[in-house]
Amino acid sequence: MTTRRVSDARRGSSAGSVSLVGAGPGDAELLTRRAARRLADADLVLYDALVDPDVLALAPAARRVYVGKRAGRPSVSQEFINRLMIRAARRGQSVVRLKGGDPFVFGRGGEEGLALAAAGVPFEIVPGVSSAIAAAGLAGIPVTHRGIASGFLVVSGHSEDAYAPVLSTLAPGSATVIVMMGLRQIPRIAALMIDRGWSADTPAAIVLGSSTNASETRTATLTQLRRPGETHLSTRVPGVIVIGDVVRLAARLSPQRNGDGQDRAALEPAAVRWLAGMGG
Repeated sequence: MTTRRVSDARRGSSAGSVSLVGAGPGDAELLTRRAARRLADADLVLYDALVDPDVLALAPAARRVYVGKRAGRPSVSQEFINRLMIRAARRGQSVVRLKGGDPFVFGRGGEEGLALAAAGVPFEIVPGVSSAIAAAGLAGIPVTHRGIASGFLVVSGHSEDAYAPVLSTLAPGSATVIVMMGLRQIPRIAALMIDRGWSADTPAAIVLGSSTNASETRTATLTQLRRPGETHLSTRVPGVIVIGDVVRLAARLSPQRNGDGQDRAALEPAAVRWLAGMGG
């Protein structure tokens, strides 16, 4: 499929179009400028679960329709969402399909793009900041770090059929593992990784409500996560699981540790020398 970009000039015509827009990890300030413009110009916004009200407020003139999907709850079918987008665009409307994170990271953006292409509807992709990386970063956890992790793997944790084939082939400790939509599966994921040779003491972080006022980070080892009921998590708040030695860096990089009260003894020696040279 060749993605057909919707230029600003074309938006001035009577032809309708669809923008598949990433809403980022939650905070409206983390939207791209293009995403904000598309929302401001939209006639119709079809938005997912977990999209912050402040993001929706950027589309004051649009009709806003909730089409989100949450595990274990009634939801609108993907086929119905596709029909809504196509029908509205054919009526000349500017449609924003608003998704948490990035449209192409477990957001079904590819499926929707294919449906639009098959229907001959002009569309564009507006990337968003994926929660897969943002949740870890905002918690002070770099998904890669020289000497610790040279790569990272993102998997869906909604079912064992989704994550087991991937995690079973990953060499223990070879990459940071990021699990999306996996809060209900934490004990099974931890057990699988230990059974595949990962150290039982491998640190993990569960980042809840990233970039929102409800943000919280909990840390544990794979052994602790393996015990059912150990974390006592509410699945009403979105969460990202980060597994690997990079989690240990959060003790020095988390926002709570960065500021005027920063402990220089926790910094690398080269950083201490640099700060001294700057008069800091």
